[in-house]
Amino acid sequence: QARVVESGGGLVQPGGSLRLSCKASGIIVRIVAMGWYRQAPGKERELVASATNDGNTVYAESVQGRFTVSRDNAENTVYLQMNNLKPEDTAEYVCNAEAQDADDPTRYYYWGQGAQVIVSP
Repeated sequence: QARVVESGGGLVQPGGSLRLSCKASGIIVRIVAMGWYRQAPGKERELVASATNDGNTVYAESVQGRFTVSRDNAENTVYLQMNNLKPEDTAEYVCNAEAQDADDPTRYYYWGQGAQVIVSP
């Protein structure tokens, strides 16, 4: 029943923009944070940006000032606005939702299928 679905990937030229969307559904326990990871060929997966339900955000240094993460808590949706894209931003972007039951310390992690972002002339 639990689903995390991304949309909005694609091919853009350097300096262009893309907006990724991710909607989580079917998760019964409370979602405490949603964010985006990426993995480029031959590189380790890294956190790009994340947002907690109370509005706090975290960004990778490489994207700070160019990317903006935002949340629609009522819809369990997270967005990633990517501006001034660079070739090094090329990667598979994966949405993540972190959830926790208030009565249970166990944390649950849900992952989307990934969205390809290619930045090329």
